[in-house]
Amino acid sequence: MATGRDKVIHLLRQLQRASCKCPAHSHTYSQAPSSQITTDYAFEMAVSNIRYGEGVTKEVGMDLQNMLARNVCVMTDKNLAQLPPVKAVINSLTMNGINFCLYDNVKVEPTDKSFMDAIQFARKGSFDAYVAVGGGSVIDTCKAANLYAASPESDFLDYVNAPIGKGKPVTVTLKPLIAVPTTSGTGSETTGIAIFDYEELKAKTGIASRAIKPTLGLIDPEHTLHMPERVVANSGFDVLCHSLESYTAIPYNMRSPCPTNPINRPAYQGSNPISDVWAKHALRIVSKYLKRHGMSYPIAGMVKKYRAKDYNVDHPLVPHGLSVVLTSPAVFSFTSAMCPERHLEAAEILGADIRTAKIKDAGLILADTLRKLLFDLNVDDGLAAVGYNTADIPALVKGTLPQERVTKLSPRLHSEEDLSRLFEASMKLY
Repeated sequence: MATGRDKVIHLLRQLQRASCKCPAHSHTYSQAPSSQITTDYAFEMAVSNIRYGEGVTKEVGMDLQNMLARNVCVMTDKNLAQLPPVKAVINSLTMNGINFCLYDNVKVEPTDKSFMDAIQFARKGSFDAYVAVGGGSVIDTCKAANLYAASPESDFLDYVNAPIGKGKPVTVTLKPLIAVPTTSGTGSETTGIAIFDYEELKAKTGIASRAIKPTLGLIDPEHTLHMPERVVANSGFDVLCHSLESYTAIPYNMRSPCPTNPINRPAYQGSNPISDVWAKHALRIVSKYLKRHGMSYPIAGMVKKYRAKDYNVDHPLVPHGLSVVLTSPAVFSFTSAMCPERHLEAAEILGADIRTAKIKDAGLILADTLRKLLFDLNVDDGLAAVGYNTADIPALVKGTLPQERVTKLSPRLHSEEDLSRLFEASMKLY
């Protein structure tokens, strides 16, 4: 008993020592006067149940039996519909006597129109459970379909994040959703987030509510064997950038306003002691394995003619992981002033030698470390390489402004002029 207790105490002390002590990230610090709390004081962990194991997909039919499902919607895209992951799901459903309908019209990097198509399919089907087989695009589309099928009177923009939509809290009860991810970048199987391109504004937005997170995620490492090389790389860039963003985000207890009701506490809550541990762990995994194997939203949404290698799609596409990584050197150089210790620590995890580094150079060191990693992995040379030029910067800035759920977590305040300079600095990386 003493040994177990000692391990717990040791872990808690490690967490305390690892916490950044600067004002931007000290979790005992608050800008609010003690007599009137205007910032949040709590964070909430809300994730799906996860089951991991080689070949675990074969259990999905039994899971649906246990849920007493009688009419199941299986969602995927047309490429995956022909590949082993979807076949494994269908075999499991068939062997366990589960009645299902296959929807394979999910769009890679979905739009409001493709979401609506899936929603109409779900509303007509009267399904009592859902299975999403694919990457973030498929899982996010299935979340939206489940939500709006359970809320048939709702207008599409009712649940879409403000300021584009109304951002209403989800109070309806959804059907069970089992997510079977085939990529490893988005983590969509664990979150209540569904992202799409809002074509009218040529920008990404989404729906964010704990109510739409999957009931269960089946993580089957066998499915990653069917990912093309560039898909693997772009998934890794997703992990890299979101880990950095999480670790350097504004702390949860500095985010404002404080919600008047817990249902209004956002899914994007800011850095916290738990996310700090996992963000650093993810960075270590990326640093070790990737070579072996908020501004991103308009970049992906405004794509012109660029078609990403290894993505078998019939439309221009800048994958999400690629769109986030192209601006990462400029962005983290900019944010480093607020908590340089964390930026320098991230650079070290990613392989930088910081023994003689000066803390004031943290942003430049992290930016150079990222550029070297991207160069070694043969990433396109900046925004210009994927079809953008300086004339596009005003539209890119305009597309960034609505992404408040993400940009408000930046540790450093930024103006439109700041965004313009960051996009300009990202036109060429090397």
